[in-house]
This record gives sequence, structure tokens and C-alpha cells, in this order.
Amino acid sequence: IIRKALTEEKQVSTKTSAADLVTETDHFVENLIISVLKEKFPSHRFIAEESTAAGSKCVLTDSPTWIIDPVDGTCNFVHRFPTVAVSIGFAVNKELEFGVIYHCTEERLYTGRRGQGAFCNDKRLQVSKETDISKALILTEIGPKRDPATLKLFLGNIERLLKAQAHGVRVIGSSTLALCHLASGAADAYYQFGLHCWDLAAATVIIREAGGTVIDTSGGPLDLMSCRVIAAGTREMAMFIAQEIQTIHYRRDDEN
Repeated sequence: IIRKALTEEKQVSTKTSAADLVTETDHFVENLIISVLKEKFPSHRFIAEESTAAGSKCVLTDSPTWIIDPVDGTCNFVHRFPTVAVSIGFAVNKELEFGVIYHCTEERLYTGRRGQGAFCNDKRLQVSKETDISKALILTEIGPKRDPATLKLFLGNIERLLKAQAHGVRVIGSSTLALCHLASGAADAYYQFGLHCWDLAAATVIIREAGGTVIDTSGGPLDLMSCRVIAAGTREMAMFIAQEIQTIHYRRDDEN
């Protein structure tokens, strides 16, 4: 569905900002995923990007919960830039159990299940074990805010990491696929302010099962609803980044 729609004309709307886009494909794919899962698991709960944008509460309980991003990289999708994914995570008792991320244009299926490893098209994934920032490639995303203060902080964080002699900082327009690149060992770290639980849920399982670390930007444990994250192949790399970057404040996903 997404591959076909990528090359077609789209009806595009905005949500929280002019850069926060949504299309009819986002809604269609989300409704399709939820309807199929509800038929098989009628008692399960759902947290999904477009449903939340439409007013559904975004609260993670102990109930079995599917956490869904139907089209991650919607801005890429709108511009026909072929870096787009579907992300589905699953949690029970607020613990992430497994995740699936599908790279739509390259037909790569990333999977991870707690205690059972992470894979891409059945090939086991392994993170980079780099600990030295001067040998690191770092990924990030901009987030939806574009006000001058936010942009100054965003660019300042990149400047700090480059001054620390990182090899480079990359933005690819899809947080879930950036996190999959980290899980694959193609990058050494990822950080972001302004991503959501549906961006993080599946990828967190995949990265941890590939041997990586996923933490809060403060250096503490990950809070899935906090809209911020650092992920890295090693804890040393994650903690170095936590000490370097400045916080960009976003409202939590579970705030009314």
C-alpha cells in the first residue's frame, strides 16, 4: 500500500506544526493494522499515532498494548523520498515484548523479541561496540518544533558533538529506520527530543536485543512516554552524549 502510494499524488494535512504532516495513507494503514489485530485480539489495547492526534488517550497500562506508527517518515513519504517505515511494538505490564519495523521501499523487515535476539530479514543484528566519540557516526531527527529557540538548541547539540570530533551527524527523516541502522551497526548512536512512543516502542526492543543501550537523555532509564531518547551500541557512548547535549522540552505523550 505504502510503496504504491509513494509515487502518487497525496492529500496532505498538518498536525502540531507546518512540518508535522499526515496523509490519507497514514490513516488508511493505521485503520487496517488496528482492524486486523482487533479481530485476532479483541481484548487488547492500542496506542497509534493518528488515533492519538485525533484525540484518543495515549496511556500505557498493564494491559496487552499494540503501539503503532503506520507511516514513519511521513514528510519523506510526501516528497517521495524513499525512507519510510511501518512500526509496531507490543507491551504487556508496561514491558516491551517485541517489535517489528518494515522498511517499505527496501523490503527489509526488522524484528526483535525480548530474550530472543533481533534480526533483519532473518539475519541477526549486532550493534557497534564503539565507545570513542571521535570514531562515531551519530544519527538524530529534528522534531516538529521550528521556533527559533528550539532550532538554536537543536543546532547547538549538533555543534557540541561535532566539536567533540564525532565523524558526523546524520538526519534521514525516519526515526524508526535511523534506530534500525543503529541496531544494524551502521551507526554508533542516536538521540532525539520530540519523538513519540510509537517511534520508540518497536525500535527499543530491536536495539536492546541487538546488544545496544536505550536510555533517557538525562542518562537515566528510558521513559517511553517522555518524548526523548538516547540509543547507542555501548552505554559509554550513550552516557557521553547525555552529558553533551542540552534538553529540548516537549510535552509528554501521556499528558492530557
